[in-house]
Amino acid sequence: MNEVRRGRLKVYLGAAPGVGKTYRMLDEGRRRAARGVDVVVGFAECHGRPGTEAMLDGLEVLQPVPCAYRGGRFEEMDLAGVLARRPQVAVVDELAHSNVPGGGRNAKRWQDVEELLAAGIDVVTAVNIQHLESIKDVVEKITGVPQQETVPDEVVRRAHQVELVDMAPEALRRRMAHGNIYAPEKIDAALANYFRPGNLTALRQLALLWTADRVDEALQTYRAEHSIGRVWETRERVVVALTGGPEGDTLIRRAARIADRSAGGDLLAVHVARSDGLATGFSHASLARQRRLVEDLGGSYHSVVGDDAATALVDFARAENATQLVLGSSRRGRLERFLTGSGTGERVVALSGDIDVHQVTHERAGRGTLLPSRRRTLSRARMIAGPVAGLVLPLLLTIVLAQLRGTLTLTSEALLFLLAVVGVACIGGVASAVIASLTASVLLNYWFIPPIGQFTLADANALVALGVFAVVAATVAAVVDRSLRLSRRAARATAEAETMSSLAGSIVRGGQTIPALLERTRETFGVDSVELVSEVAEEGGTGAVRLRGGRTDEDGDTVVPAGPGGYLVLRGGALSASERRVLAAFAAHVGAAVERARLAEAAAEVEPVRAADRMRTALLRAVGHDLRTPLAAGWAAVTSLRSRDVEFSAVDRDELLATADESMAKLNRLVENLLDLSRLEAGVLKLNLRPTSLEEVLPAALTDTPGVEVGDLERIPQVLADPPLLERVIANLVGNADRYAPAGTKVLVSASVLAGRVELRVVDRGPGLPVAGRERLFEPFQRLGDTDNTTGLGLGLALARGLTEAMSGTVSPEDTPGGGLTMVVSMPLAERPDAPGAGMSDHVGQGSRR
Repeated sequence: MNEVRRGRLKVYLGAAPGVGKTYRMLDEGRRRAARGVDVVVGFAECHGRPGTEAMLDGLEVLQPVPCAYRGGRFEEMDLAGVLARRPQVAVVDELAHSNVPGGGRNAKRWQDVEELLAAGIDVVTAVNIQHLESIKDVVEKITGVPQQETVPDEVVRRAHQVELVDMAPEALRRRMAHGNIYAPEKIDAALANYFRPGNLTALRQLALLWTADRVDEALQTYRAEHSIGRVWETRERVVVALTGGPEGDTLIRRAARIADRSAGGDLLAVHVARSDGLATGFSHASLARQRRLVEDLGGSYHSVVGDDAATALVDFARAENATQLVLGSSRRGRLERFLTGSGTGERVVALSGDIDVHQVTHERAGRGTLLPSRRRTLSRARMIAGPVAGLVLPLLLTIVLAQLRGTLTLTSEALLFLLAVVGVACIGGVASAVIASLTASVLLNYWFIPPIGQFTLADANALVALGVFAVVAATVAAVVDRSLRLSRRAARATAEAETMSSLAGSIVRGGQTIPALLERTRETFGVDSVELVSEVAEEGGTGAVRLRGGRTDEDGDTVVPAGPGGYLVLRGGALSASERRVLAAFAAHVGAAVERARLAEAAAEVEPVRAADRMRTALLRAVGHDLRTPLAAGWAAVTSLRSRDVEFSAVDRDELLATADESMAKLNRLVENLLDLSRLEAGVLKLNLRPTSLEEVLPAALTDTPGVEVGDLERIPQVLADPPLLERVIANLVGNADRYAPAGTKVLVSASVLAGRVELRVVDRGPGLPVAGRERLFEPFQRLGDTDNTTGLGLGLALARGLTEAMSGTVSPEDTPGGGLTMVVSMPLAERPDAPGAGMSDHVGQGSRR
């Protein structure tokens, strides 16, 4: 029986809900059916859109399976029916959809699609970018909406084709405003929440980047399958070679400028490490700093191993499909280049082929390499024991071999002496091995090479053998000594890398950063205690700790600077020079952590003062803005009542008294505000923040502006606010909107919940306002587009923003779809919802829910 060919998957990837991915998916099915292909629609979610439903005409549509769940009726794809029908192509919508429990044998629709593909059926499907598993958290941060239904990225990546369905944010919002996506009652909430221009732009960028990576993977796969080694300049990729030398910063910045010349250019830095671990003119600290610079400039850092730097660089560049390679001019002088031949740069140019090579001059070019500092790699005991062993060990071996004279051949005796030389090299290094080699040569000549007992050689062959022995012994000793040095260097580098990795782990844990760093420092350097002190007396001072070269004179403690005015004091152990280098990195991070803590503490201290200042400013504006209206009305009413020229009826008298009473009440509130201001200046005023429902404050706020249309606020949870202040904010915003609303239109007040906050929208259909002038709208004494200031001083919106910010809220303007301006007041919820997404509007991109 022949094996069933696996079906092919085509995915229409939508940049956002409503861009038309289902329409495109059904259009694909119609085109294939027109070509004679057997096409069946397994499931299509049209969302009641007439244009999308019309695309089903002429296609065979399998009836969905009805399912009951928790008292509701749902419909799911008939997977068994599609498998039994066995079409050539199945059209299945909503790839990320979660099946109703009990409605099928799979929990997810993408699992149903996998069964169709395994049965040899080609599938055309659709999914939005926000439903991909790898970026669900990113989407939630951007939109504030958790994505409950996701599909693994690998399912989409395995697709034979992925086609992006994209639309500009402005065009998508126009489609929404025209009613082409959601029902009319959901349009305003959708535009003000999920379908904000910033959200749509971010989703569009995510979709474009994800698709670009998918295209890049496909290109790399194609090049590998067809053994294409030539560079295809589909994207500018600039590789910069780093050695850890002082010219690295110059090279990185030059390469970054080259990459920035084209949109989407990539910067890759690479360091070639020799397989034996040797490096000259190389600084770990410089390379680490250059790595940070690369990452700060948006590039990536790589390290490859190769004995031939030129070949390793070119191979890496070709593997990354690099278009340009940047490296520094040789630091070798002219004489050195003449004696040693062509350098790495010349060989890279010769091997580069179609890769452009830039050799950048720098201040170290032609001035020679920087020699590494000489450091002691052996302990004092081994430096003494080595030469002693070089003299004693050959003598002891000579005594032993003299007793065995005649038993061993000269070759065996020479090999034993060679072994002794290697042992001395392991103890004391190459210098001790040279002493051992010379001692062994003399003893071998005197005791074992004829004529025995004399320092003369009767045979020329013996002379050659003795010379070869001396050379081989010295060479082997040098190799062994070099290997030991490399081993020690590798162990030190590994230890330092692990130490810095642990340091990074301590930092990213946050919270207890400073205690974590101090404890990590104590554990790493094996000392008794580590303290962070603010003051240390310098040499000749009178403090408790006296410094001399980074060490204390009295107690042997190690002291290193840790930021401005701070010092790390390590007690209970002495540190080597290499350990001090690592300790300096620890101290720098501790100093940075201390500085961050100080800044956070300062910000926390300033915040109450800022809040009090905002409150005081808002109240001062309120007094000047609202004082004259009740004062004028009350004064007029009282003056009229006192007039003897007019006889008022009982009804008129009661109306004037009511006016005076209302005006005095308003003045009383203003006087209370003044008293609160005095308390504020004394530092004793507190906001009366409590759970407040919008239905509680709206009636009083809308008293002066009748005819305002109010949306359904019953399901809106309470906000944390001061009710009188919130009432004033709403009244000012509604009054401003009513002033500019065209005749015959009403101001709309609605609310919704988004990301743990309630957003109250005051919508008008007036002339709107250009983006450039919106911030001026909130400045005091500004009445944009209105030169008549007889109705107020233009403080209403400034007052509204000040009061809102004092309650930890925000006020921001947005365009009203179709024309006008929408003021959005965002206030924190009194209590966070218990369940993820609780209280969210039902428009938030859950396209696969029905």
